[in-house]
Amino acid sequence: MYRFLLSRQWVILTLVALLLIPTMIRLGFWQMHRYEERTARNDLVAEALGAEPVPVESLTAPGKKITTHERYRSVTAKGRFDTDHEVVVRRRTNAQDKIGYHVLTPFVLDDGKVLLVNRGWIPADGSSQTAFPEVPAPPRGEITVTGRMMPDETTAASGIKDLQGLPDRQIMLIDSKQEAARLGAPVLGGYIVLTAPEPKGDTPEPIGRPGNEDAALNFAYAIQWWLFSAAVPVGWWILVRREKRDRESAEAVETAEAEPASV
Repeated sequence: MYRFLLSRQWVILTLVALLLIPTMIRLGFWQMHRYEERTARNDLVAEALGAEPVPVESLTAPGKKITTHERYRSVTAKGRFDTDHEVVVRRRTNAQDKIGYHVLTPFVLDDGKVLLVNRGWIPADGSSQTAFPEVPAPPRGEITVTGRMMPDETTAASGIKDLQGLPDRQIMLIDSKQEAARLGAPVLGGYIVLTAPEPKGDTPEPIGRPGNEDAALNFAYAIQWWLFSAAVPVGWWILVRREKRDRESAEAVETAEAEPASV
């Protein structure tokens, strides 16, 4: 009755189905793992953003690496901006995906240590981008700043190559160790994204809060893969039943044609 399943075509089809089922199940578990990772990351970011500001030196020190639990924590610092050693970070985009610079200004604390402050985004002032752009000045004198703690940038994490031979006072990545060597001063590990005081005239353009990763999409993909894995044997069985029905119909027709016509 089902001897056709031993044919080459059906053996291959059955093997493909048997391979697809565990593959789809594994893809579903991988998507569920991604869902759990993204959910945990979203919770961690929300917790960090909702925490009360703390003094910056309670989270970082010269040469210290900022951890995932410290990232986005709100910190405060008292000191003054050093615009003489200000640099811009190339190939940065704003909320409208326009290419420009981030303004990185050293902030000298009362104890002499330096905190790197990303003051926000400014547009590029030409196609060549060889000259130092016009940068709005920060507040003068001693002030208190507030910002979100961020780890040093790396090529591996950002995908941005740390190019050499750039125009004067332009960099590709924010790296506290490189800035410490350039400034000849103790620089706190990581940097902050400035949130207060707000810039006059909204320039530099403030950097927005980090958004949530779409964890629900991974959950939906996991369910989708598992439904696909369940549909494979169902579809295989439907094809088998159809093949059996078609063969039986063909045999019935052949039998009827072979019988002699009645007189």
